[in-house]
Amino acid sequence: MIGYAEALETVRQHSTPLPTDSVALDAARGRVLARALIAPESLPPFDNTAMDGYALQVPASGLPAGARLPRVGELAAGQAPGVHAAGALEIMTGAPIPPSFNAVIPVEQIRLEDGDRLIVTEQAVSPGQHIRAAGQDIAAGAPLLEAGRVLDAAALALCAALGVNSLPVARRPRVALINTGNEVVDPATERLQPGQIRDSNGPYLRERLRDAGADCVLHVRTGDDPEAWIAAIHRAESARADIVVTTGAVSMGKYDFIPDTLRNIGALTHFHKVRMRPGKPILFARLATGALCFGLPGNPASCAVGLRFFVEPAIRRMLGMADEQALRLPLRHSHDNPSGLTLFLKGRWGIDGEGRAFADVLPGQESFRLRPLLLSNAWLQRPGEPTTLPAGHAVAVFPLGHLDATGCLPRSAEHAA
Repeated sequence: MIGYAEALETVRQHSTPLPTDSVALDAARGRVLARALIAPESLPPFDNTAMDGYALQVPASGLPAGARLPRVGELAAGQAPGVHAAGALEIMTGAPIPPSFNAVIPVEQIRLEDGDRLIVTEQAVSPGQHIRAAGQDIAAGAPLLEAGRVLDAAALALCAALGVNSLPVARRPRVALINTGNEVVDPATERLQPGQIRDSNGPYLRERLRDAGADCVLHVRTGDDPEAWIAAIHRAESARADIVVTTGAVSMGKYDFIPDTLRNIGALTHFHKVRMRPGKPILFARLATGALCFGLPGNPASCAVGLRFFVEPAIRRMLGMADEQALRLPLRHSHDNPSGLTLFLKGRWGIDGEGRAFADVLPGQESFRLRPLLLSNAWLQRPGEPTTLPAGHAVAVFPLGHLDATGCLPRSAEHAA
């Protein structure tokens, strides 16, 4: 049995970036950029006005209040700048600054005279005033977006503004999901018989995998039948799965057939059992085809922890992203851990009345419990030593999913109290 840090590093070492896809801008949300982008042009692409007002030709020393200038025309956003006589050119926000004009005075700072043929400045004007310079936001040739970035609305808006309509993204990992257990039945189509339970791991894993940036290409239930499980592995291989996630049958019971079955089909097991809770029986192997195989324990919390802290780091590497860094927050209450194992705890974090962040360990940490997952907004990682962590001791805090940028934000002060 190995420690969590060693097990995680083993997973990362065997998880390599996937090939690159090219997607259109309108299909890129949530994808991960495969290589860095350089700005193909400047933004703004031309000098333009930040205000409704009048474009002026201002000397280096500035233009004093009380200056009288003839009105020489009008320029709206979307029009070509053209060439204009010297004077005051009425201009609308976003319109290009014509040649020889170098400042804008807001409409609120002038008055009209002589039948609106003249403007009189009511405040002094400096060169460059109220002008957005070409490239002020980003210059042509400057770094635009870094590789490994998740393409969110802000990134896509910037690409759209610069005319970047096709984006190189990492291919989403293809994941096959196999649930074992004679007691586990399809929640949608099968009526419970005595001793049976509905499959909750399947829906949880399937949706979490999608949120993690992967595609679930296969989901089957095999019961505790090794031959059916092997057939499911072959189906996963036919579906070109990069990762196979299987639940249950990895511990020490009579029906825990997966460790031996993996050996029988030529898979290489990298580790089986980790000094952690929940999820100690977790298994990690590589199939003969090269696909990674994660054997997660069948209890819901064990399954969720195995996905979050083993499968998702593998997905992250496959997507070409940097390894995740935890937030560290102080515990609001002391916590005991007599097991000596690394613990992954269902938790919440929030903000107290003085604006300070804190972390709470939720009740109901037993691995069979589902409801605490609903109440959690974070996972807390707690080391095996020391046995007692006092209130105020900082622990590692992770969002519920590795791409959940705001996944551990408190829903309200009431929930965080």
